[in-house]
Amino acid sequence: MLLGLDDTDSPDGMCTTYLGALIANELKRRGFTVTNHRLVRLNPNVIWKTRGNAGISLEISGGDSTVVFEIACEFVERFARFECEKTNPGVVVVESPPDPAFYYQALQRFCTIEETVKRLERIGALYKGYKNGRGLIGALAAVSSVLPDKTYECLAYRKNEVLGTPRIYAEEGFFTSEEQTAPHTWDTVDFIRREIVCVPHGKDPVLYGIRGDTPKWAIKATGFLETEEPAFSQIWETNQGTDAHLLPLPDGGPIEGESYRFSGVVESLPITNRGGHVQFTILSNGMEIPVFAFEPTKYFRNAVRELVVGDEITICGSFQKGVLHLEKFRPNLLATQKSRSSPRCPICGGRMTSAGKDKGYKCRECSGKVRDVPDQERTLQTKWYEVPPGSRRHLAKPAVRMKDDI
Repeated sequence: MLLGLDDTDSPDGMCTTYLGALIANELKRRGFTVTNHRLVRLNPNVIWKTRGNAGISLEISGGDSTVVFEIACEFVERFARFECEKTNPGVVVVESPPDPAFYYQALQRFCTIEETVKRLERIGALYKGYKNGRGLIGALAAVSSVLPDKTYECLAYRKNEVLGTPRIYAEEGFFTSEEQTAPHTWDTVDFIRREIVCVPHGKDPVLYGIRGDTPKWAIKATGFLETEEPAFSQIWETNQGTDAHLLPLPDGGPIEGESYRFSGVVESLPITNRGGHVQFTILSNGMEIPVFAFEPTKYFRNAVRELVVGDEITICGSFQKGVLHLEKFRPNLLATQKSRSSPRCPICGGRMTSAGKDKGYKCRECSGKVRDVPDQERTLQTKWYEVPPGSRRHLAKPAVRMKDDI
């Protein structure tokens, strides 16, 4: 049988994987066999998610499904963060995997609570939705999931007595871990910014999460870490780092809240706006689509700024509020042009930004203007350029996993 669980956490604490691991341990204590722990990320553009928009499923054998359902509900009622307005837990138990169509719908598009309940009734599932029951969507998606591409994450959980206190760890161990295990692990640290990205900062029970292409590599990576003693750890099979959320671009154009991978031609020179966001337009299948590399993507924007009109590229990202949020891009054919360096203001020394097509550059600080700036040789190569690890979405496939993907 399969147990699905979702939406038990809040921005101030708890974690659905932690609660799922507690339930799994209780089931084992009572004589059940838990053969798989699965963490399933769903559409990252869902506006009512609490944090990472993930559901979990456990594959269980050796007993009565009604007992499994009762144990799961008991743990949800004891540990879920019901005080949070956005926390609406859902519990689902099914005897066999349902049609994966629902998983793909929740992963790439949107589902309603009403249609979820209808599906649960139709397949004869045991289920319970708390508050508005939105967690039933993720719970059903998790038990319906199929993972043609999969990765693994080793999640270590903190002891109860230290929850809410600063996490204790030696930073250098995380850098050593990635040095020794990459490219089989990723998103442990950001070497360029010298930041650790696999350790959360909130009140949730996760101490760290190490992602790898096999359980063996994820576990090996933890051997280099020096941290406070975890209460326990759990390996989760997951769709993280697989690009499973991406769709081809529809003929009618992008749809709000969906994510895409498609190719096109750069239609306008990238400019940096006042907020530090870099924007340009891509032409694909006769459609002009605005693309943004937002300020939190930091040094990724430098590669975006090197694009020029006429470059043929493949891009991945989500469409929200009328623009494509760029996750990564790959030049396929570079136009025979040179890029322009963004100059310093000759008056105050500040960084200038484009004043518009053929209008030169202007200073954000003092409004100084220059007309002509020197050309420079471009450094772009035919490879994937991606946002930093700390800005990457859970589902986005990292470049180290895209070596053969052209």
